[in-house]
Amino acid sequence: MQLERLLHRHGFGTRKECRALIRHGRVAVGGQACADPFAEFATDGLVFAVDGLAWPYCEFASVLLNKPAGFECSRQPRHHPSVLELLPPPLRTRGVQPVGRLDEDTTGLLLLTDDGQLNHLLSSARRKLPKVYLATTRHPLAAEQIERLRCGVLLADEPLPIAAAAAERVDSHRLRLTLTEGKYHQVKRMVAAAGNRVEALHREAVGGLRLPDDLPPGQWRWLTAADRLLLGVER
Repeated sequence: MQLERLLHRHGFGTRKECRALIRHGRVAVGGQACADPFAEFATDGLVFAVDGLAWPYCEFASVLLNKPAGFECSRQPRHHPSVLELLPPPLRTRGVQPVGRLDEDTTGLLLLTDDGQLNHLLSSARRKLPKVYLATTRHPLAAEQIERLRCGVLLADEPLPIAAAAAERVDSHRLRLTLTEGKYHQVKRMVAAAGNRVEALHREAVGGLRLPDDLPPGQWRWLTAADRLLLGVER
């Protein structure tokens, strides 16, 4: 693939802007500077750098973000900055989208991708992909509340009770809850239906993929092949 086309595909601007980046010596491939926009490179395993920052070639861009509070999972946010502002411009230009949504005040593991098929697989209600949340509650947690969450609580507009896949008391005011559905404000509504209130909410895991301990809030990393296995997808 021509270097100019490769940069354009990865969101570094128009074809003209990408040619300028290359001709100004700001692009390197395999550690070697390249000033020829029309140089051809095999894409398998290719890593290029722009202004010293390495980028792997990827047909689709998929990343894992440690979402902080105060950001909306929307390209057109209403009241707070978009979570996409935490990503570098090339990823935003490529059109990555959050896989599902976390509320503005919810923190933790958020996946984003421009791969529509992957987004659909991870979002599909039929797959019942478990998601693990750590909820901090306003009032001390009672054993009866945990039991209600395990057995099922009735939410407004739902014909049948909704049960957590797992619920455990971490300490007096913290609850770890595993859900396999993605209903609107589900954790907050379930905890309220059980007789308590969520004061803070953090997503720890999606499927078998846990939020890395060494990824600070507001930071991101590429989704790896090992990550995909933990999510139960091949792409």
